[in-house]
Amino acid sequence: MSVTTKAAVPAGTTPPAPRSTVSGGGSGFGKLVRRLFSQRSLPYLLLLPATATILVMLGWPVLSVVLTSFQKLDLGELASGRVVWNGLENFRTILSDSEFWQITLRTVLFTAACVVCTVGGGLLVALLMKHVYGWVRVVLQLALVLAWAMPILAATTVFQWMFDQNYGILNKTLVELGFTGFYHYSWFQTGLSTMTVIVILITWQGIPFVAFTLYAGVLGVPADLYEAAGLDGASSWQTFRAVTWTALRPLVNVVIFLSLLWDFKVFTQVWAIRQGGPDGGSQTLPTLQYLKGIATSHFGAAAAVSVIMILCLVVLTAQNLRLMLRTEEVD
Repeated sequence: MSVTTKAAVPAGTTPPAPRSTVSGGGSGFGKLVRRLFSQRSLPYLLLLPATATILVMLGWPVLSVVLTSFQKLDLGELASGRVVWNGLENFRTILSDSEFWQITLRTVLFTAACVVCTVGGGLLVALLMKHVYGWVRVVLQLALVLAWAMPILAATTVFQWMFDQNYGILNKTLVELGFTGFYHYSWFQTGLSTMTVIVILITWQGIPFVAFTLYAGVLGVPADLYEAAGLDGASSWQTFRAVTWTALRPLVNVVIFLSLLWDFKVFTQVWAIRQGGPDGGSQTLPTLQYLKGIATSHFGAAAAVSVIMILCLVVLTAQNLRLMLRTEEVD
């Protein structure tokens, strides 16, 4: 029979703590791990996978387009798999074409018209939704949702029928109202009138998003501010400028920025209406890119047009961000 004895611990003393069996707790690796998973850096680590995925999915196509813009990539090179680098030749060809500058100016004016009409119309509709009540507001919001949900090609087809020379409801209505000059009037006989129809179509499709966005901002304005403006004797216009517009200005900047991006690269509506016609009068940079690439198989030149469009969007984005930051500093 064996008896296990324990060493006596003197009274009033504390036994020593057991030595940790985990090595490296105080090493440089352990400090690095603790620093990486600290409370300050943990959010960035959680965002890292999503950020890397976005950079790969967006960065690689952009890099591919940029590399293609420095190549002679026609149908022959594409079939043979040869890579022929021609430097800046694609850009020289595009930029030396007078038609390119006409199309660029047309695209800028077209984008500006779409943005002004969409944001202005959306603001008016948002203010209208605030001042109407009951079933009128419900019907208005339902109409906006239906317009927003309508497929692009379906809406484009409907507008083509509405503006049709022989069977369009618009010409018939104008004639009934006494405007006999619109009898069998062709809305697609010139580039300007064709672009006008396209601007109306894009405005009709874009107003619902802008209206609902700004309407949410209008609802967020405290009622106390309107009461204070009324007590100060402010008129309706003064109340709008001092209260409503001040609250909506950040949202207006956001919808202007988004409309610029969307309207600058519109392709479906322009191509479906008249394929950039008549006689190229409604052609924009996206349709030019399609004609250079898909239609004539000059993929290098089409990539050069894409790079120019990307640079234009970068300039627009930088300018808009600068204005937004300046507005926030003033506020």
